[in-house]
Amino acid sequence: MNKTISLACGNGGEENNELISKVFYKAFYNEILEKSEDAAIIHNGELAFSTDSFTVSPLFFPGADIGKLAVCGTCNDLAMMGAKPKYLTCSVIIEEGFEIEKLHKIVESMQKELTINGAIVVSGDTKVVPRGSVDKIFINTTGIGEVIKKGISSNKITDEDVILLNRDIGCHGAAIFAAREGIEMSSELKSDCNSLFPQVQALLDADISITAMRDATRGGVSAVLNEWAKQSDICIEVQEDKIPVSDEVMGICEMLGFEAVSLANEGTFVLAIKKWDAEAACAILKEFNPHAEIIGLVSDKHLKKVILKSAWGTARFLETPTGELLPRIC
Repeated sequence: MNKTISLACGNGGEENNELISKVFYKAFYNEILEKSEDAAIIHNGELAFSTDSFTVSPLFFPGADIGKLAVCGTCNDLAMMGAKPKYLTCSVIIEEGFEIEKLHKIVESMQKELTINGAIVVSGDTKVVPRGSVDKIFINTTGIGEVIKKGISSNKITDEDVILLNRDIGCHGAAIFAAREGIEMSSELKSDCNSLFPQVQALLDADISITAMRDATRGGVSAVLNEWAKQSDICIEVQEDKIPVSDEVMGICEMLGFEAVSLANEGTFVLAIKKWDAEAACAILKEFNPHAEIIGLVSDKHLKKVILKSAWGTARFLETPTGELLPRIC
């Protein structure tokens, strides 16, 4: 590792993984943390527990704001473990001079998403720091959820599973970049920031055989798939032309020189579903977004690797993202 922290250490990719494994995991190692899931399963498998901090810039962007993001981010992590979000904490660090009107809007957005999830804030903390000590406002949320479906884990994926996406990818990262740089884009380009528990609940109600779920935040879909391949010692083969990407996101990717599969999402999740339930799961997800798609399968071709296959019959390894992608994306 380098002797100092770079922006790349927060990209959700290779540098971020190295920081976590060589500093935090090394110091805090235990069997729960080792599983490296979206949320920790605790209390004899009855509860899911997760925390996240939000520093997004700008605070308000097409489709959401930092408040909506702060609740969706933590509630979604709980939902990905088959848990219903129940209780959240909310801690804020506010810069001196921040407008009360904006704070009200942020808190109202948070309450709206809490209602969607059926969760409540039960504790919190507020700090105000001198002007210039923090950029406007940072928020941390910690959540506890009640596990509805036990056994969901990214460490248990096998060749009996196929890989699904619940919608088109990259919208959050593209929307943030456009808003930050003042780029005029189609009104269709909005962050995908959304509470995912209603979709998870629909899958659970239909008794879909879910092996794993993960929301594709920093590092995007490519980070999730590579983490899964390593965690379960499998190969994931993805059909590139099956990955749904909007024209607006493609346009931003061409400007940035990025791949859509590496852009951050906040309402997009990847699923590993048993083959016999994949079509049924996809049909349920299409009720929420018509772009839900089965994108790949699991094999033993190249263990711990992700293969991206093109429509022309070529294939390449899809690597974990590296470098400084888009800082302060969430």
